[in-house]
Amino acid sequence: MIDIGKLHEVAIHVTEGECPESALDCVVSGLADLPEIALARIWLIGPGDLCDGCKMRDICPDQSECLHLNASEGKSLNDVRTDWRDIGGSMRRVPIGERKIGMIAKTGESVHIEYIREQSEWVFNPDWIENEGIVSFVGHALKFRGEIFGVLAVFSRERICVDAALMMKHFADHAGAALANARAFEEIESLRDRLAEENAFLREEVRVQRHAGGIVGESPKLRKVIQQIELVAPTDSTVLIEGESGTGKELVAQAIHETSNRKDAAFIRVNCASIPAELFESEFFGHVKGAFTGAINDRVGRFALADGGTIFLDEIGEVPLALQSKLLRVLQEGTFERVGETTTRHADVRVIAATNRDLLQYSEGGAFRQDLYYRLSVFPIVVPPLRERPEDIPLLADHFLNVIAKRYGLKLAPLAGEQIDLLKKYEWPGNIRELQNVIERAAIIARDGQ
Repeated sequence: MIDIGKLHEVAIHVTEGECPESALDCVVSGLADLPEIALARIWLIGPGDLCDGCKMRDICPDQSECLHLNASEGKSLNDVRTDWRDIGGSMRRVPIGERKIGMIAKTGESVHIEYIREQSEWVFNPDWIENEGIVSFVGHALKFRGEIFGVLAVFSRERICVDAALMMKHFADHAGAALANARAFEEIESLRDRLAEENAFLREEVRVQRHAGGIVGESPKLRKVIQQIELVAPTDSTVLIEGESGTGKELVAQAIHETSNRKDAAFIRVNCASIPAELFESEFFGHVKGAFTGAINDRVGRFALADGGTIFLDEIGEVPLALQSKLLRVLQEGTFERVGETTTRHADVRVIAATNRDLLQYSEGGAFRQDLYYRLSVFPIVVPPLRERPEDIPLLADHFLNVIAKRYGLKLAPLAGEQIDLLKKYEWPGNIRELQNVIERAAIIARDGQ
């Protein structure tokens, strides 16, 4: 019979935080240390992430969520090679409402089987019960403030009496509170990290916006771009912005975001050309501590930061071919895994990409996936080079002149007609960025505001 006094000691050990392991592992290892206990396991409710390969898919009533095996500890009588800490076996996912574990999660009602051999309808693996000498089973829902979020299950080689089963119920209630608190602290920590990352990105966006100004011009080609922005912004369609370097592709992306339904959420910019090849996956999707050399802490990826908002993938043609399939998956399914983690995460993100390459030609050469190209180019926008809209040059030059005068506290005279003519005759291979730099340089070296 289970020693109730020892069970009480385990409960105190867990709930007082004397265990150095995680809350989940602490619960199951504390129970498994009792000599009578063969196996202790905890399943937590999570999203349906392994449905395609799950052996219980056919009996699953709702593939949107199920029970995930998160912690396991035990000892075999006959097979010392069996590692019952493994959480990847046949019971790693259990449909809610199916089998005894699933019924506990659905109803919240405890299950106590004092002599398991007398209730064969509950037995999933009779050979395992016989070989391991299992006598009793107890299962309790893990709850906190009325919400069921998991199941604690215990298999014993000695009879679990009513008093011991009730003690385990109290133990499960305490464990549920401890696990809920651990989860809350984890969410707070994750939120703090996310806010820190978002603040860093937003500061960068403010800096870029302050230097770049807005979309300026009245030429027919630019008006066409603005009309396209107005058409696509209210939707969640993926947008591919094409154009030469310096034409203002990022401003177009930001204009789409700021006039969309996601305008109050984050706008996360990723310069794909500046990320080392070996760090792309971590930058996009994040990583867990210890995933690779130098991963000393968990990291939130850019897609997680952009959840609910927009991610702008500048120079998308620089993404390594090996990572493009994972990027395609995010676009199609909204799911990804952090580096070093098997948990599937979800992100509601609108993707806007930009490139100065001919991606279609690039894909035909095998350097870019064609399926990814067609998924990105749902709504293509081509930003014209400055040489194709010379009528916008005077407006842009005047705009930059005003911005620079305010920034440096200068009094600058308007550009003269001769100066405007010279600017319009030049080809501007660097486009708007080059024009901005020329105006800024001229303002700095000017004398007496001339």
